[in-house]
Amino acid sequence: DLLTYSPHHNFLFKFLVIGSAGTGKSCLLHQFIENKFKQDSNHTIGVEFGSRVVNVGGKTVKLQIWDTAGQERFRSVTRSYYRGAAGALLVYDITSRETYNALTNWLTDARTLASPNIVIILCGNKKDLDADREVTFLEASRFAQENELMFLETSALTGENVEEGFLKCARTILNKIDSGELDPERMGSGIQYGDASLRQLRQPRSNTTQNKQQCNC
Repeated sequence: DLLTYSPHHNFLFKFLVIGSAGTGKSCLLHQFIENKFKQDSNHTIGVEFGSRVVNVGGKTVKLQIWDTAGQERFRSVTRSYYRGAAGALLVYDITSRETYNALTNWLTDARTLASPNIVIILCGNKKDLDADREVTFLEASRFAQENELMFLETSALTGENVEEGFLKCARTILNKIDSGELDPERMGSGIQYGDASLRQLRQPRSNTTQNKQQCNC
């Protein structure tokens, strides 16, 4: 796994960007990492990767984000990257009902292959193409509610709600760690402590537990 140890953040989260081909997954990732629209975006071959350090609720979190190919022929390759993901952006295109209808399959894959506890935000991308809309906000909002997902409509072109999508997901994971619902030390949690959190953890502990430096992600 590429979950790497660093002294500069409190936590590291493994994220996925999943959904059908052509929904703008790579453009969302590019907008989040580079703060600009990816003009010459072709279909992703296999998996692409990006990372960014964000501040969430006073904590410094490094997001390691795997952008997966949406095409069926890469499905077996991309599925192997699901393991141990803490969060995911599940993306459809508001101008394509076909991509919306495929959401159930993507959701099943994520919860089966990553973790039943994976935190998922549904993103209706291409919000800037409202005139060509095939899926209403209300319909997608109901789908999200029924499947216990957060929901936003985004535009990788204008940047609207892109950052908010990733941050909302990260914030929810942090809240679940604080409440004890998620255990970063559980194998395959997709969460890892950075050095700052380790120091805090180790201070009150006895010598026998001080050796427990990292979680196995």
